[in-house]
Amino acid sequence: MKNIKVLLTLAVCLLMTCTASAENPGAQVVIPVAGMVNMVDLGAKKCIPCKMMSPIIDELQQEYKGRAAVTFIDVWEKPEEAKKFSIRTIPTQIFYDTEGNEVGRHEGFMEKKSIVAMFEKLGVK
Repeated sequence: MKNIKVLLTLAVCLLMTCTASAENPGAQVVIPVAGMVNMVDLGAKKCIPCKMMSPIIDELQQEYKGRAAVTFIDVWEKPEEAKKFSIRTIPTQIFYDTEGNEVGRHEGFMEKKSIVAMFEKLGVK
């Protein structure tokens, strides 16, 4: 059990150093986060529906911290990410199960209750 805790701690530390954030916008984005349900919101800071989603993403990141990974990627700033995720329109939300398999994709604005329902469907409490 102690070894599992050590491994999880190391994984979180690695993730914190490798995942892009407001403080480290140029960092490599690691998606999906291993061992957790993930939602990736691909959009742009200047896109109107994406701006509408921004406070929802912020809330989800806080509310699900440690239980689900919620990540925003600005595809106008990082166009290679749009290609990597085969984005056709923004915003697009992609959901991954705990094993890293894509299990859902939604295009356009997505309200918080729909995201929460998807998390619950994937077993996140």
